[in-house]
Amino acid sequence: MNWLAILLLLVAIYAAIALFVHRSGIYADHIVFYGPIMAIKTARVGFLDHFRRFSRILRAYASFGVFMVVFISISITIMLFFSLHFTLEMRPEPTGIYAPQNILLLPGINEYVPSTLAVWFAFVLTIAIHELGHGILSRVENIRVKGMGALLLIIPIGFFVEPDEEELEKTRGMPKIRMFGAGITNNIVVGVICFAAMIMLMGAAVPTDEPVIQGVYRNYSADMAGVPPYSVITGIDGMEVATREDVSAVLDTTHPGEVVTLTVLTGGSESDYTLMLSEWPEDLGNRSSGFMGIYYYDGAAVLDVIGKSLSPIGYLRLITIPFDMSLGGQMLRIVAFDTPDMQFYETPFPFFWGTIHLLFWCGWININVGIFNAIPMIPLDGGYILKEGVDRLFEGRRVEKYAAPVVAFVSSLVLVMLISLILLPYLFAL
Repeated sequence: MNWLAILLLLVAIYAAIALFVHRSGIYADHIVFYGPIMAIKTARVGFLDHFRRFSRILRAYASFGVFMVVFISISITIMLFFSLHFTLEMRPEPTGIYAPQNILLLPGINEYVPSTLAVWFAFVLTIAIHELGHGILSRVENIRVKGMGALLLIIPIGFFVEPDEEELEKTRGMPKIRMFGAGITNNIVVGVICFAAMIMLMGAAVPTDEPVIQGVYRNYSADMAGVPPYSVITGIDGMEVATREDVSAVLDTTHPGEVVTLTVLTGGSESDYTLMLSEWPEDLGNRSSGFMGIYYYDGAAVLDVIGKSLSPIGYLRLITIPFDMSLGGQMLRIVAFDTPDMQFYETPFPFFWGTIHLLFWCGWININVGIFNAIPMIPLDGGYILKEGVDRLFEGRRVEKYAAPVVAFVSSLVLVMLISLILLPYLFAL
């Protein structure tokens, strides 16, 4: 069943449930419809008032967030421009990251985002954190909140906070901007914290010293003998080996053309493979000893790369993991996916890898949702921040009549770039 069939099935199930709820009128005080979207809402939002006692701290936090959001908005706009330029130059096909199902961040539909418990939890948590930020800052800035709840369309697509429209309209300047930016700020901050926790927790994993075969070089001895990847070398010609150094010591005494018996452990059972050793390729050292044509899994190197990711550049590297098909990217997939690599580490507690994956996806989805919402385009938060900033700037110079056209131009320009990035690969394919 492909992604389109799954989507159609979900649409049918949702439509049946929504039709029943709408016609029966059950829970009419808490369930309303906005077109095809079903909203489950409550007016019990008094708990938000408890945050007002921390108003000074929260305003400082939100003000810092505003500067961060503005920086992200400018950066993402520049990146969209260069991405459009790259698309026009390279003329990519509508596959991979350009495929339609991969444009939306829908677990199981997007081929780079698996439909796992960790991903769904992170997905829901991200949206809840985002909307909670709006709700808390609304009360901090003395804007009444009429209600809050969840929006449903096929799947839980989000939560919402409903500020009083009249009070929101009366609020101006930084208080309003802080409220609009609070959701993005929460997402970025929580994402950074989750990535940091994941990186530090990975430091507790201990990689094995065993000679683990990660892969084989095509058309070399191990490949022609059928040696499987992710197996552990336990012996050569009947001699036991326990580390990569042991293997190297044995192979240093061989020469190309010599036949050896390689014993490997795969899935709990040992198997022997007969290899005629090859010459070393020049780009790997051109040594005089025999070459099996394998490369090892280096868990220590993986942990070293992950440990160095505790920086802005490192975080950008982590964000690329789901769709990075390079060898380096494949090695780092252990933090996001169930991979064979996990068996070659000693972990400090049960469900260690489940915790790592949960932290990764909480970080990844929060940061991506935060970045997306910072795009300066209405109806995204970044667009409303742009509008309020331009309105107040032009009002102070008594040219407020130009504010709306400027905001509309920027928003339209960004929208055109986004649509172009989606449609151009299909137009190129015609």
